[in-house]
Amino acid sequence: MTPDPGEQEVPPPSRTAEQLHAHWQAKKAEIGTHVSNARDQLDQANERLKERTGRDLILAIVMGLLIGAALLASLLFVKWTFVIFATAGALLAIGELTIALRTGGRRVDLWPQLVAGTMLVCAGYFAEPWLFWVALFVAVAAVVVWRLMAQMVEGDGRTYGDVLTDAVASGFVQVYIPFFAGTALMLLREPNGEWWVLSFIGVVVVADTAAYASGLLFGRGGRHPMAPRVSPKKTWEGFAGAVVASLAAGVLFGVYALGIPWWAGMIFGAVLVATATIGDLGESLLKRDLGIKDMSSWLPGHGGLLDRLDSILPSAVVGLALFHLLAPLSS
Repeated sequence: MTPDPGEQEVPPPSRTAEQLHAHWQAKKAEIGTHVSNARDQLDQANERLKERTGRDLILAIVMGLLIGAALLASLLFVKWTFVIFATAGALLAIGELTIALRTGGRRVDLWPQLVAGTMLVCAGYFAEPWLFWVALFVAVAAVVVWRLMAQMVEGDGRTYGDVLTDAVASGFVQVYIPFFAGTALMLLREPNGEWWVLSFIGVVVVADTAAYASGLLFGRGGRHPMAPRVSPKKTWEGFAGAVVASLAAGVLFGVYALGIPWWAGMIFGAVLVATATIGDLGESLLKRDLGIKDMSSWLPGHGGLLDRLDSILPSAVVGLALFHLLAPLSS
């Protein structure tokens, strides 16, 4: 029987399956090639940034997102859980700073610092404000006396100047970390305190991120360094980006999270970018004095935990002051 010329011959099913399989394999190989090329380009860009900044950008972003998610969860769902978050972070930071001070030749006792620090941080949330100041005095006195007593027991002929410096360094740890962290918890216990804590931390993080990005884009080669003897990589270009971003973030957080007028939000952002910058430079000065690059290396892409808290810790005191100043303007 002669086939109708208008009819098309249907290929055998097995041949169609083979063609589809071959076509899929070709597409899969093409997609794999594109993904591989994109990964190579990303790795090359990351290596260039790593050479310029000393940081692994991808790891830094991943760790930042994880920490940010934990922070948001602790503040927005059950705000008292932020006490656990803050206490754990403070204790880790105390450990980092204690080890760094020991590396720099200072004698600071770890366990007394951890015990006194836990008491001081928790007092910020669970104690009355006046008791928090008493706790600060007790914590500083306890670690200083412990260090002096330990030196008397050791009796190794350490000079008076070194012993005094050790005592001052011991007290400094309590003021720098648990006192500031406890201040953040004092803010947390206020009405809508979780939103004020989230807002001041958010503005500081935006300032740090904008300073980093703006410095990379416009401050290549340290074009206009802010404090070359303290931190050569910090530039005025980066600071300018931080100011612009912080003002915008202050307005957004102020209007939508805190319910204050936009101009009060600009004050909020302006003051916090100043304290964040001072905190960043202050820690850089401390690290330069100790002869170290990072407080530790356990936080991938960031260095140490204290390297990320350097801007946040001193801003907590200002955040509490801004609450009392600006909260009456809240709608």
